[in-house]
Amino acid sequence: MRLTEIFRLVWLNLASNKFKVILTSTGIIVGSATIMLVIAIGTGGREEVVEQFKNLNAGAIDITYEYQGNDFGGGMPAGGGMPGGAAGGGPSGGAPGGAPAGGMPSGGGAPGGGMPDFGAGMFGGFFGGGREEVNTERITLSTDDLEDILAFVPGVEEGCLSFTVTSTVDGGELEESASYTVAGVQSNYAALSNMELVIGEFLDDDDDTYKEKVCVLGYDAAREIFGSVYDAYNGTVYIDNRPYQVIGILNGMGTVSSGISPDSAIFIPYETGLKYLAGSNVSPTLTVIAQDVDHVDAVIADVETVLGESYPNAEFTISDAGSRMEAASASNDTLTMLLVCMAVIVFIVGGLGIMNVLFVSVKERTNEIGILKAIGCSRKDILEEFLLEASCTSLIGAILGVMLALGLTPALERFGVTISLSVSGGVLSLVFGVLTGTVFGFYPAYQASRMIPVEALNHE
Repeated sequence: MRLTEIFRLVWLNLASNKFKVILTSTGIIVGSATIMLVIAIGTGGREEVVEQFKNLNAGAIDITYEYQGNDFGGGMPAGGGMPGGAAGGGPSGGAPGGAPAGGMPSGGGAPGGGMPDFGAGMFGGFFGGGREEVNTERITLSTDDLEDILAFVPGVEEGCLSFTVTSTVDGGELEESASYTVAGVQSNYAALSNMELVIGEFLDDDDDTYKEKVCVLGYDAAREIFGSVYDAYNGTVYIDNRPYQVIGILNGMGTVSSGISPDSAIFIPYETGLKYLAGSNVSPTLTVIAQDVDHVDAVIADVETVLGESYPNAEFTISDAGSRMEAASASNDTLTMLLVCMAVIVFIVGGLGIMNVLFVSVKERTNEIGILKAIGCSRKDILEEFLLEASCTSLIGAILGVMLALGLTPALERFGVTISLSVSGGVLSLVFGVLTGTVFGFYPAYQASRMIPVEALNHE
């Protein structure tokens, strides 16, 4: 039998059982859509990681301190000992701090100071020495610490201090005050974070020295407050009811640098922020840049040593841009692998469905197979017919699956999922769908081709 005749038979069988074909290919539809979305989500996740960290210096190292005192503010440290970390050449932590990087102080004490914790000191002898001593000194990283690191840690080329608070902002076209992230940064922050300005200039050393009330707006913040970037330039915003002149607008970045989202943030001089917004209740992030990204671990170890000299009992949180990128990529790869496993399972279930339906179809069409063999069709012809039916059924399912994936994409994007559709993803979905139908349809087709003509014709 010629191949065109086989295709005609296949078409007639499929056309006469449209609803059956759709139901048979349901598993393939779901599997094909899943494969396409898996590829799109995985690609989108990788692009998002690259986008988030594209403006981060690969050698950037962030150092923060979180207050770890007991629940009674102002009391003695647990165990009755003196506060740790008071000695050393760096600045003492007398100013209250203890907030995570980039945020408001976490406190660590109840209002009013509370009573000291004498329990461990009084009864420690009876119960094995009391609780483990924790550091209760409030440490605020300062320019002295930055200078120590730059002076004594080899392989560090530059550094800066920054902090963030959430403050009320008014002005421009805002009908009512709104909350924005306000970042107090030093003049070299923009260079370290690879920031670019659309218009104006960034903060300079004089702004910091004289505590000037000037600011630089992120791209999104400028449009939200003033309606457009150019209207924002030289405008005035009121941060915590104090006027600040806008001297520059950042270009859109869509990234996170030192815990700060630049597009929606407002940048003010570091010392200005300490004076008018944060005061002593600040826990800044100290960022340094390693000259060689291959020696970041060694630089981190040296930084810990220098800070340990100034604050012997303090534990600092130190992270580098490379580790954050690797962690984000690993999370994305794990999610992609889970989705791939789910897609494989769905394809197997779909393939088993096709196999089951083909077995039933072979049994129902036993007489037809006997007639085909009686008029001279070979085993190969019968095998090809049923195998093509399985492949065409799965191809239809795969095409419908690709269409389903395209239809689901806008809905998933509304939930914040980054999806990057590609032609290769669609082609791969079609290939997997057809391959699944062909593999699982082979055995039923083989069984049909092995039927004995006389028995097939006499089958009732």
